[in-house]
Amino acid sequence: MTGPGVFRFGVEEEFLLVDPATRLTVPRAHRVVPGAARTLGGRAQHEFLATQVEVCTRPVVTAADLCRELAAARHAMAAAAEDTGCLLVASGTAVLPSHHPLPLTPTDRYRRVADHVGRIADQRGGELCGCHVHLGDLSRSEALALSAHLRPWLPVLQALCVNSPFCEGRDGGAASSRAGRYEAWPTCGPAPVLDPREYEETVRRLIAHRVILDRKMVYWYARPSEHLPTLEVRIADTNADAGVPLLLAVLLRGLAQVLLAAHRDGAPPPRMAPAVLRDAHRRAALGGLAAVGTDPSTGLRRPVSGLVAEVLELAAPGLARAGDLELARILLHRQLTCGTGADRQRAVFARRRSLTDVVDHLARLTAGPGIAPLPVLASGGTTSSRRADGTAAPF
Repeated sequence: MTGPGVFRFGVEEEFLLVDPATRLTVPRAHRVVPGAARTLGGRAQHEFLATQVEVCTRPVVTAADLCRELAAARHAMAAAAEDTGCLLVASGTAVLPSHHPLPLTPTDRYRRVADHVGRIADQRGGELCGCHVHLGDLSRSEALALSAHLRPWLPVLQALCVNSPFCEGRDGGAASSRAGRYEAWPTCGPAPVLDPREYEETVRRLIAHRVILDRKMVYWYARPSEHLPTLEVRIADTNADAGVPLLLAVLLRGLAQVLLAAHRDGAPPPRMAPAVLRDAHRRAALGGLAAVGTDPSTGLRRPVSGLVAEVLELAAPGLARAGDLELARILLHRQLTCGTGADRQRAVFARRRSLTDVVDHLARLTAGPGIAPLPVLASGGTTSSRRADGTAAPF
């Protein structure tokens, strides 16, 4: 049972569309999205490139509901992909070499964005697929305060979700190739610590100086949503194993409950210099769970595996309040035992030195039955994502 005052949350996932014969990405989003929309409505969406699609869950209260939402959304999108002769694949970057120039989704805004960023739009590994978690309901002031308190812990959570070791036919040594390529986009990186007035001034200045074209191009790792009363956390690669976004979402919500309460009690956010924080994110992207991170409490270097345990301990009161503590322990133990998505991709490749095997592995997991049954989810739970008449309620 969830306690009173528990945040709702939701997840956005981006996927690649892949030809089942060549295992190369294919520009079929114009056919896949309308097919998925017959089930998902507006939650099936286009992305920047025509080889990508995005799917969003409804905002929910319980982890059980989020588990079901993730499974249903993936199932609908995978079925629509299959109907158009392609596979839905969850990986932060394309595993095999893609056809360049990368095919843009033909909208006026995406054309303007592509013109603005130039070569970045067609960089090697440019098909970037992330997983974004929305935490709400929050005022703009609360979202910015939560961002300030969360930011030193985000590299640790990023390390749990690395899933792009292969980038267009190469293993460059990083567990998350996506993270390095994402850094090329304007404003990408840790969010600055801002109050609402400073946030508005900063965004207006970025637009006035043509750093970004519009407010949607604020690509900070945590940003207030422009269309929902949420904080959107944008640090993770998309993962074929649906247990990873579920773990990320429950940990983030547990942390958010604790840290926002601390903020309301007057606690200042942990101090971490921007250069140190950027370095922590880069080390998380390079090594995943094997990386050495920076402890937000002391500023000292520590193994990420130890910092993960600290995150769980810090988030425990918020997890318990939401009824997610045992689930978080189970999912975290599974991730630490089985390895990250990057570890699993490399293990598949090591068997026969075949990148097509890696793509097939990712496609099977992405379109699979969802998260392995977990006793802690068996009781289901309620959700506030529906009104009394049964229709979906927005955040």
